[in-house]
Amino acid sequence: MKGKGKGMTLVLFGAASFGFTPIFVKTGFSLGYTLGELNIVQMVVAFVFLWLISFFKRISLKGTSRNDLFKIMLTGTSVGLTSIFYYGAMQYLPASIAIILLFQFVWIGMFYEWIFTRVIPTKINFLSLVVTLLGVVCASGVIGGGFFDIPIAGLLLGLLSGFSYAGFVFFSGQVATKTSPIARSALMVTGSLVLVLVVFAQDLPTLPLLEGQLWIIGAGVALVGAVIPPLFFAQGAPLISGRLANVLSSIELPVAIVSAMIILSESVSLTQWVGVALIVTAIFINELGGLWLKGKLERKSQTS
Repeated sequence: MKGKGKGMTLVLFGAASFGFTPIFVKTGFSLGYTLGELNIVQMVVAFVFLWLISFFKRISLKGTSRNDLFKIMLTGTSVGLTSIFYYGAMQYLPASIAIILLFQFVWIGMFYEWIFTRVIPTKINFLSLVVTLLGVVCASGVIGGGFFDIPIAGLLLGLLSGFSYAGFVFFSGQVATKTSPIARSALMVTGSLVLVLVVFAQDLPTLPLLEGQLWIIGAGVALVGAVIPPLFFAQGAPLISGRLANVLSSIELPVAIVSAMIILSESVSLTQWVGVALIVTAIFINELGGLWLKGKLERKSQTS
């Protein structure tokens, strides 16, 4: 029970940490920094930090094939894509809307499993999908007519962040799972850094390397978005079930919205809060409902 409590605490802190990324990103944009500058500095800081941890902990990559190393780095590019799309969405949208669009990974991941592993969604999964979409309707402002004020570019970037994050969640659980979690995190960030450098190559010549303000913001984004979450998840997730980890991860959504309200002074209506509650409820339905259904079927087979 002690191990389980520790695991739950680490996963909660890891998920809550990611909820603070909009604060640093929005602040960076307000100071005039570009999407490319923020992404490059974030990934550089995360790259250095995670590899330093690997070095001091003497993490070895022996036993990990070159093919696995490539696959881990390739999977890591989904982290870079998520940062590009998610932060890009925040150029057009309030942080509270951007995070709601990112959270569409809940149902997108269901279709990834359907396509790549042939696991057909259950009735519970589809119920979760319906509740999620209902939550999006409320949280996005459709009911109040605010949906039509959402810029198309922001909407598309937000949804793309959901697709890329769902890809990260799905494929990271499939690739080289026996490699040290710290080493995997460092390799994934390496893949992200390569992608970001390629995508934002035009920003490199003008990158203000001597501006301490940019590095402070970049370090903040890296810490709460690319360092703490993977490290805490790597240590905490193995101590609890995958379904419980996913449920606990939903704390990221209310943390992001509350921090946007308090620190960024964004307004969130009661209807939007209902939408947030529905999305979190959908996560519980999807993760715990499936477990309940499996137990019910097992009990039925035992009695028959």
